Amino acid sequence: MAKGITYANPEGCGPPQGLYTHVARVSAGDLLFIAGQLAVDASGNRVGKHDFRAQFKQVYSNLSDVLKGMGCSYADIVKFTTYMVHSQDIELFMEERATLFPTLYPDGRCPPNTLLLVDRLVHEDFVIEVEAVARARD
Repeated sequence: MAKGITYANPEGCGPPQGLYTHVARVSAGDLLFIAGQLAVDASGNRVGKHDFRAQFKQVYSNLSDVLKGMGCSYADIVKFTTYMVHSQDIELFMEERATLFPTLYPDGRCPPNTLLLVDRLVHEDFVIEVEAVARARD
């Protein structure tokens, strides 16, 4: 966990329904508001047309690239917002996070995440988009 960020599940709240916590507290530093990342490779090509798992991997790879480019890592994430177009992909989303997140958050303390189902994303080929808020490092 990055210095200046703490995660909490306040007493009296129900348990999170996945790999996230209810609250992230940022005590120092500027915030980065990272645009929603889509399944597009470095050349601008769409990846994994209608393939949830392939798009999930590309989206999180893109988030990693953005974070690295800003001198940050996943440890600096304060909050995720996930947009998906198919409710039947929620189980796949949970499976992919269960595989990926222990590598990103080995202490098991995962940032808050809001999951929204939407009619579609910017192009019909896309099935998932993830945006984030991160703490900028000094």
